[in-house]
Amino acid sequence: MIKEKLSLVPNKPGCYLMKNKLGIIIYVGKAKKLKNRLSSYFRGTHTGKTAKLVSEIVDFEYIVINSEVEALVLEINLIKKYDPKYNILLRDDKSYPYIELTDNDVPTLNIVRNINRKKRKNNLYGPYPNVTAARTTVNLLNRIYPLRKCKTYPKKPCLYYHINECLGYCVYKIEREKINQMKDEIIRFLKGDNSLITKKIEEEMKSESEKLNFEKAKELKELLDYINITLSRQEVELKDTTDRDIFGYYFNRGYLSIQVFFIRNSKIVGRHSKIIPTIDEVEDELTSYIAKFYQKDVLLPKEIIVPSIVDKALLEKFLNIDIIIPLKGIKKSLLETSSNNAKIKLEENYELIQKDEERTIEANEELRKVLKLDKLDRIEIFDNSNIFGDYNVSGMVVFENGSPNKNEYRKYKISLNKNDDYGTMKEVIYRRYFKVLSEKLNKADLILVDGGIGQINIAREILKELNLDIMVAGLKKDDKHSTNALLAFEPIKEINIDKKSNLFYLLERIQDEVHNFTISYHRQIRSKGSIASILDNIEGIGNKRKNELLKKYKNINKMKEASIDELSEILPINTANKLKEFLNNITK
Repeated sequence: MIKEKLSLVPNKPGCYLMKNKLGIIIYVGKAKKLKNRLSSYFRGTHTGKTAKLVSEIVDFEYIVINSEVEALVLEINLIKKYDPKYNILLRDDKSYPYIELTDNDVPTLNIVRNINRKKRKNNLYGPYPNVTAARTTVNLLNRIYPLRKCKTYPKKPCLYYHINECLGYCVYKIEREKINQMKDEIIRFLKGDNSLITKKIEEEMKSESEKLNFEKAKELKELLDYINITLSRQEVELKDTTDRDIFGYYFNRGYLSIQVFFIRNSKIVGRHSKIIPTIDEVEDELTSYIAKFYQKDVLLPKEIIVPSIVDKALLEKFLNIDIIIPLKGIKKSLLETSSNNAKIKLEENYELIQKDEERTIEANEELRKVLKLDKLDRIEIFDNSNIFGDYNVSGMVVFENGSPNKNEYRKYKISLNKNDDYGTMKEVIYRRYFKVLSEKLNKADLILVDGGIGQINIAREILKELNLDIMVAGLKKDDKHSTNALLAFEPIKEINIDKKSNLFYLLERIQDEVHNFTISYHRQIRSKGSIASILDNIEGIGNKRKNELLKKYKNINKMKEASIDELSEILPINTANKLKEFLNNITK
């Protein structure tokens, strides 16, 4: 069938969609010449990811497009629509924080990740290597410059005014010239010129020292050290201040390592690394990566420097900016440095990548075989948490192809106010999969519950009511609360797992992930309750005893430190024991 279809494919630009035996799209690609590209998958031998992909292909579709740019746009849209499991470019890439200086009459500094220029007309600076660096820089500038801190104006000056970190814009009219001067100095700093701020801090530090205010002088010295050391950027020998991104690469043993340098104001302000297993030709993979890199909250610079294997014309048309392939000089040297860093990154991480694949993709495939499933791309796992039936919550985590997909995690606040694991499971499974049906969300191939036969049966019952055919299995624990076996099939059987196997490692990781996620949410919910509402949860504590406890202990920590004997001065001994147990659990 495939051979016959290949004979009909034209040699024109377009996109192709690979399908497995279930008709599910597992890979989307583009090509200048569709016939040549599609034929390449079905001739010769392949290795790595390509071999794995080819082994699953039973059919394909293709769409002919007028140009390569249109094919690239279509490919991006198809990947967003179908999220095929072999299209991993950018799937795990993070977005970078930027610092935003607003254009309000009284400006503020914010940290943003959504950097859509059409919606944001303010000044954006970055990207920063991580949110901590961005936050520290904002705190530094807010410490030095008395900018507005409040989102809405209070009726009277707040604490920031009284510690000289705000000019009291809510009450006083500040000269426009003074505000503009602050903005200009902040912009100079964010563009890489530290001289003005350094001079300000040095003068203030000297003044505080002369006043014998050594604590204040020490604080200023620490600020100065941060600017001179932490915020110092690697200077490059470029003669202009054009914003540039440089894409270096290294390819070996089926993996493409990419290193991006962000150059702003002739300084390297940050870098980005990515290692991906390749399916298409390296030049196509790298070109596609660069094109898609700017689809995910990364500002386009004025210029991008790329190696010669990249399709320069395609990128220029798609991104609508200058693409430079340097032949000599400092730009060529910077490109080589970026590529050398890509090589080092791959060589340092190759063994870890291989080990990770064994513990994720290969372990996931082993689980598929053990459970006799046709496919296992998505696992959804549930866990419940409560204290004496109160603060009742559930958590759902998602693993795709053996790896966690944190964007898909979900929290559920349960309506039941009693300790009923079966009732909780019934509610969360119904809510989740009714939504899957009504909103046509991605359906799991496997549902795992962190519980025994009773919870498995409850989940199966709800799925049957919803007319959903999804396998449900359970993770059984031993006496030490460690993953011990799988519970699956109909009737339910216990499947022992070798504790030294990668499959055991995967199941243990899944169980830890859902447990930690749910417990974290549980703590978040219960931390919002006041001490009074916490005491309301204990049988035997009425208003009179509650008021006596509040008067004596004031807060949870002091109450927790009290002994049973001390608590029993107010409470009956049984109630004191219940309260002590509750407090020990709720503050873990």
